Amino acid sequence: MARSLTLPPADAPTGVSNSILAAAATSYGSKPEEDEVTLPTGFDINAAALFEAVVEAAFLVANADGEFDDGERRAFESVVLEACKNQIDERQLGALVSDLGELLKEDGIERRVVMVGRTVKNAMQQREVLRIAALLAHVSGGVSDVEQQVLTRLAQAFELGDDAVQEAVGEAERALSS
Repeated sequence: MARSLTLPPADAPTGVSNSILAAAATSYGSKPEEDEVTLPTGFDINAAALFEAVVEAAFLVANADGEFDDGERRAFESVVLEACKNQIDERQLGALVSDLGELLKEDGIERRVVMVGRTVKNAMQQREVLRIAALLAHVSGGVSDVEQQVLTRLAQAFELGDDAVQEAVGEAERALSS
């Protein structure tokens, strides 16, 4: 599963060797812990925002049924950490997932979907976000109807065509079966 998350989509341009989750994790993992760091850190705020949006999209799909217990959270975090090739540490991801949980509780799923839609502007990246969210949905045994609905809402927020979700789910299933 995690290996599938590190690979780029089937239609990635030549030379792309990682998914956006794995690529953006490199920058996110170099995020300075202090607010005022003057040394170059390799931190790219746009890549970090993209990483957070990818994780949030998958998190929203994982929470589609209204349940995200400790076991599901551990499985989710474990797969994301492995998919990021350990470019971020458990503490960083745990803090992000906690923040996402608070935002979901405060704003609701519809508002969070809109926020992800506003963050990810590039159509190729939007399709990749859907693919990664579909892959992570398989952690719980496949894409359920409610997870499919959240994927559809994300596709609508991205203003992608009706086929985008089916393509993402199909590619996720093919990646997992190979």
